[in-house]
Amino acid sequence: MLILPLAVGTLLAVMFLQWWERRLLGWWQDRQGPNRVGWFGVLQGVADGIKFITKDDWLPPFGDRVLFVLAPLIVAGSMLLVLAVIPFAPEVYVADLNIALLWFLAMSSLAVYGVLLGGFASNNKYALLGSLRAAAQMVTYEVFMGLSIMGVVIHAGSFSLVDIVEAQQDLWFIVPQFLGFVIFFIAGLAESHRLPFDLPEAEHELTAGFHTEYSGMKFVLLMCGEYVAVIVTSCLLVLLFFGGWLVPDFLDFLPPIVWFGAKVLVFIHIFVLLRAAIPRPRYDQLMSFGWKILLPLTLVNLLVTGFFVLWEF
Repeated sequence: MLILPLAVGTLLAVMFLQWWERRLLGWWQDRQGPNRVGWFGVLQGVADGIKFITKDDWLPPFGDRVLFVLAPLIVAGSMLLVLAVIPFAPEVYVADLNIALLWFLAMSSLAVYGVLLGGFASNNKYALLGSLRAAAQMVTYEVFMGLSIMGVVIHAGSFSLVDIVEAQQDLWFIVPQFLGFVIFFIAGLAESHRLPFDLPEAEHELTAGFHTEYSGMKFVLLMCGEYVAVIVTSCLLVLLFFGGWLVPDFLDFLPPIVWFGAKVLVFIHIFVLLRAAIPRPRYDQLMSFGWKILLPLTLVNLLVTGFFVLWEF
């Protein structure tokens, strides 16, 4: 029952989010954002959608046409599939899988293939370099993302997101797993190609990276995948470390889904704020930071968590 409303609502949220992000960037950077189409530019997303729909469906004659069309579908589809296992409130979800976290990691890994195929099928050196960067970056930070949530799994004793939220009735996992939260947040930035980790599409080096040759609705699907990744990452941060829809008893005057949405919006705003405030590092610095700093910290967090859980028993 929730599949169609969830899919349509997500696409509408993406359209609203791209306008809201541009408004916030304009406000934080002391400049004008979109303000011509509709009240405060609120119809800018609709105008952009009409523009992309009416563009010619161009396929590069020098590339692999089948893979070129397939790549955006893989990127957007894999991110949308993650939403199927996200609980928005008690009994409000498409599926409560006992391997929900593993499903999330599998679908985020599948998005790598879309990015890699898009750069390869474009037969463009900038697109190919961008796709290779993206693949290396995403595979690298998936390691830390997967290990960073193992502490949460140890505490909750389950891979089910519903069970993980219910295990935070007495204490949100942000307290015992603060280091895991920081690592997961950084890995989420890298996985979604958000600034300051948007190096696969760095304009000053690679034109537009792996989607250089894309236009029209195929470009929309790639951008939709990126914004859905931001929403999914924010949802998981809330579910894994901030109690999902749980709030203290004195705040229990609104429906659980409202509190869940409010927490998710906070993290979405943080994603946008980072884009406005922090410059991107060099690519070698990004990779070195992952293997030399995040990996040891992740292993230390996992060992310490395991030690204290065993000590309690």
